[in-house]
Amino acid sequence: MITTLLAAADPVTFQWSPKCAVVMIICNLLAYAIARSNIEKPNEGFPMPNSQFYGGLSHGSFVAANCLGHVLGIGSILGLAARGVL
Repeated sequence: MITTLLAAADPVTFQWSPKCAVVMIICNLLAYAIARSNIEKPNEGFPMPNSQFYGGLSHGSFVAANCLGHVLGIGSILGLAARGVL
């Protein structure tokens, strides 16, 4: 019964557009800024090639920032799509 209710409440799937990519890029840049300011030891672990380009983040810190950016991005995209902005 619950699955039929969930299927009935499912809105139309959002289509990808360049606006969606811009929102994801902005969220990833925000996540890099959050990671640089909040990770206590950002350069521990395997170094990134040309790490100064990545703000001195190690491989693990860079992957963590990407994960946070994608979580923020998908939340932002779904929220903006539900409001009709995207």
